[in-house]
Amino acid sequence: MKSFSTLFLSLLAATPLVSAHGFIKTVIIDGKTYQGNLPGGATNPSPIRQISTIDPVKGATNAFVFCGQNATVASMVAPANPGSTVTFDWADSETGNWPHNTGPLMTYMAKCGTTTCDQFDATNADFFKIDQVGKKSDGSTWWQQDIMNGDTFTLTLPQNIAPGDYLIRHEIIALHLANSMGGAEFYPSCTQVRIGGSGTGTPGQTVQLPGAYSDTDPGIYDPNVFNPGSPYTFPGPAISNLASLGAAITSPDNSTTVTISGSQGSPTGTTNSTSTPTGTGTATSAASSHHHTKCSLKTSSPAATSTGALRPRHVSRVMRRMLVDFDRRRSW
Repeated sequence: MKSFSTLFLSLLAATPLVSAHGFIKTVIIDGKTYQGNLPGGATNPSPIRQISTIDPVKGATNAFVFCGQNATVASMVAPANPGSTVTFDWADSETGNWPHNTGPLMTYMAKCGTTTCDQFDATNADFFKIDQVGKKSDGSTWWQQDIMNGDTFTLTLPQNIAPGDYLIRHEIIALHLANSMGGAEFYPSCTQVRIGGSGTGTPGQTVQLPGAYSDTDPGIYDPNVFNPGSPYTFPGPAISNLASLGAAITSPDNSTTVTISGSQGSPTGTTNSTSTPTGTGTATSAASSHHHTKCSLKTSSPAATSTGALRPRHVSRVMRRMLVDFDRRRSW
C-alpha cells in the first residue's frame, strides 16, 4: 500500500499553489482613518499610494522597491504633526488577513523636496529609517505573526521633525522563502503626509530605494531563517537620529494593545528587536524584556512544537488544511 506521505506529495505536486500576498488597506493618523485603494482597482481619494497588484516586489534592486508595484502618486496629503501616531492595517484582500508570519516590519520617511507629495517622484526620495521590529523575546516568533493574526501596527512619528510634506514608507519583508537567494518578498507602501508644528530636526543619514538593499544582505538572504533562536540582522540603514522610540500592536477588536518599547533600538540593549547598530548600519534582533501575552507563532501540529520546527504559513488556505490533515495522519 502506498504510504500516505507518498500519496500526499503526489497530490501536492499535482495541486497548483495559490499565492497569498497583500497590501495596506487603511492608515489611521491621530485617530482619523484613511482608506486605501484596492491594488489595480478603482482610484478614490486617499493619501496611500495605490499599487497595481498584491504580488510582492522581488529582488532587492527592483525599481518598485521604493513604494510598491507600479505605485502611483495619491491625490491626498494627510495632515500630521511631530509625535503623531500612525497605524497601519495590512490585508491580503479587501477582507482577508495578511498571510505571512516571518520577517521584519520597517518604516522610513522621506521629505518630498520642494514640491507637495501628491506631485513628488519617489524614485528620487532620500529615505531615513524611523522604526524596525523583528523577532519577539522567544527568539523564534516574529511580530509579523501578530499582523497575520489580524492585529494592526502603530508607531509614533519623530518628535522634532521639521514641518513639510513627507512620505511614510512602511514595509514588510516576508522571509518565508529567504533561505534561497532572491526568495525574499518586499511589500513597501507609501503614505503622503503634511507635517505641521515647529520642529527643527533633520535626519543624519538617508538612503535611496532601490540602493539601500542587496539580495545578499543577511536580513534578506537568510539560510537560518527557520532556526529557532537564530539572530536576525535588519537590512538597510541604522535607525535615524530623529526616531521616536516605541511602537504597538493592537488586536482587531481593539481589546488588546501591546507596546513594543524601544523598537527602534536602544543603547541599553533591552529591546525586542534591535540591539546596537553595526558598522554597516544594520542592527541585530535580540531578546526583549517585554512579554507578549496574546499572540504566539502557530505551528501545524503539536509534534512541530515539540521538535522546534516552525512551518512557514505562506501557502493557500486549502494547502494549510491539507498540511494539517497530513500531520494528523502521519502514523498511517
